[in-house]
Amino acid sequence: MASNLGVRLTSYSPVVLSLFRLVYGLLFAGYGSISLFGWPVRTKFFVGFWSWPGTYAGLIEVTTGLLIAAGLFTPVAAFIASGEMAVAYFWMHQPQALIPIADPPQGNGGALAILFCFAFFLLVFTGGGRYSLDAVLRARAAGRMRRT
Repeated sequence: MASNLGVRLTSYSPVVLSLFRLVYGLLFAGYGSISLFGWPVRTKFFVGFWSWPGTYAGLIEVTTGLLIAAGLFTPVAAFIASGEMAVAYFWMHQPQALIPIADPPQGNGGALAILFCFAFFLLVFTGGGRYSLDAVLRARAAGRMRRT
């Protein structure tokens, strides 16, 4: 019974991986949009185009988030996004406190940075999945290779 469930769940892996990639990419792009434009909501993360670290971080988040959501150049975009989140954690959160889960002063509030970092790190190795623009480009390239 358990192995049958495992087989059935495994058959959904391509869909779930693509859904995971889409959701995480859109969330990441959303955080970048908030920091750059204050849209769709204005929060404490809004820095606008005038703050150099915030501007670069926001541009990286919007660009890589949209690429990841679409599944285009997923491993490269995910590597950059994962690295940005690692830098954000160690530069901004970790110096405040050791515990990432709680907000300051008890913790450093870095749990979200860690979650993004490792989710994107996973996508570096799994790629965009079956339902991605990367898969479409691979299929087209394979079709051209067969015709020649």
